[in-house]
Amino acid sequence: MESIRLRYQTIEVSGFDIHVRSLRDNQQFADTLGEAEALGISSAQWPLFGVLWDSGAVLANEMATFEIAGKRILEVGCGMALSSLLLNARHADITATDIHPEAGNFLIENVRLNNGVKIPYLRTDWKDVTDGLGKFDVIIGADILYEREHISLLSDFIERHAKPCCEVIMVDPARFNHAAFSKRMVTLGYVHSQHKPDTSRFLSVEFRGQVLRYQRT
Repeated sequence: MESIRLRYQTIEVSGFDIHVRSLRDNQQFADTLGEAEALGISSAQWPLFGVLWDSGAVLANEMATFEIAGKRILEVGCGMALSSLLLNARHADITATDIHPEAGNFLIENVRLNNGVKIPYLRTDWKDVTDGLGKFDVIIGADILYEREHISLLSDFIERHAKPCCEVIMVDPARFNHAAFSKRMVTLGYVHSQHKPDTSRFLSVEFRGQVLRYQRT
């Protein structure tokens, strides 16, 4: 990879210290082989996976006290995978996915920095109906409803990988697509609820978004 600037930091999540190597900022770019371009990821979009966003911190804090016993959990669009790293520290059964060609490499290094066990990871597109991931009890994601088309793509992806009884937990920073997404999830048999999280302990600015929960029993 051509030269990019990196940042190392420790994020405290409800008593867990999670060490993260990320991009220094969202101005970094390296796609020498054109892998990201081939996947439709522009130079402006390229660094977004590699920055720690407030939505990811909110999701990780939700996962810090989430009941994990006996549950197979999938993080969708993991980016820096803060929630996956936190769940791994809690010894949860966690699998991570992202479409970005570098997300998996950063995950490997961040697992090493945290002395964790290997997190199963798959680079996949939500359009891929043969990814072999299997079914999950819980599916999580943070700030992944960027575009209108993501409503159907993500809900269909979730439906392929959700067990009949499944909980979906997403953090959305008010991108305006969550209402239509919630309606779609209700048609798939989920009960929808949402709440504004208390982020005063770990964010310096007010979080404008919501934690979205979908439960199917």
